[in-house]
Amino acid sequence: MTSSAKAVLPAVPAVPALGSERVGALLVLLSAIVWSSSGTLALFLADLSSWTVVFWRTLWAAAFLLGFMLWRDGWPETVRMFRRMGVPGVAVAVCFGIAGSCFVIAVSLTTVANIVLMQAGVPLFAALLAFLVFRERISLATWIAIAAVIAGVAVMVSDSFGSSGSFAGNALALTIAVVFAVATVITRRFSHVRMTPANCLGMVLAALFAATQAPSFAVGAGDFALLAAFGMLNLGLGLALFASGARLVPAALAALLGTMETVLSPIWVWLIHGQVPASRTLIGGAIVFCALLLHLGLEFARQRRPQKPGTTGVNLPQ
Repeated sequence: MTSSAKAVLPAVPAVPALGSERVGALLVLLSAIVWSSSGTLALFLADLSSWTVVFWRTLWAAAFLLGFMLWRDGWPETVRMFRRMGVPGVAVAVCFGIAGSCFVIAVSLTTVANIVLMQAGVPLFAALLAFLVFRERISLATWIAIAAVIAGVAVMVSDSFGSSGSFAGNALALTIAVVFAVATVITRRFSHVRMTPANCLGMVLAALFAATQAPSFAVGAGDFALLAAFGMLNLGLGLALFASGARLVPAALAALLGTMETVLSPIWVWLIHGQVPASRTLIGGAIVFCALLLHLGLEFARQRRPQKPGTTGVNLPQ
């Protein structure tokens, strides 16, 4: 690494106080609980065009995030944050825009269980991407967990190989996991850039693209209320909670708490909509979930151990 490259990398953040860490853990847990309602809300809107849903959902999410920044930081600082996010922020915005669009389309083509279980592998995909792009060292335990996730995903989607529609939905779900991993790696390399404006910009980009694809923007009063909740209370609030809390807790703990979305989302869909996951989805998902929990648990334990004098800890994505 050159000296100029070292100069732009942020310093290792200080360890937060225990009280702040508990607040951060609560915020991240709340974000996962909020996001776990995505599949349930999407299925209530199944009669609408997917692109119409994407348009209104991301538009409401952008409005919520903008209002959140104005309330938290004020107008002058909000403008400065947008100006300072630069190319990394734009890249993250594109990733979130793609993810926000793909989710709604994927729900119409495959099961919610398939989507959220693939998303459970985001932390491991991010580790693999960081190794391939930045040559960051990955432990043997992480490699084993990555292999287990790949095997679990293969089992999970194997039942859909004969169905083009289901396979397309699973491909979109995998796309969501990959772009989130890309966004995680970018955020790690440019952790001095506040990414809430990038989240907002990503939602605007997704809404603009959906506007070119949606057959109509007209929706009934009931659907409009659901779309507002889907955008503001589900997507927007979830992003705001996670962005605020993840800065206060170790990354491994944040990722571990985030898996609550994976646990709850299929349960809400099963209880409310009666969409029972297929047996291969349950088997593959169990492999993914167990591998993720084991890996993150070991990683969190490693982070909690005091470092030896003269060594430098490696930060996981924040």
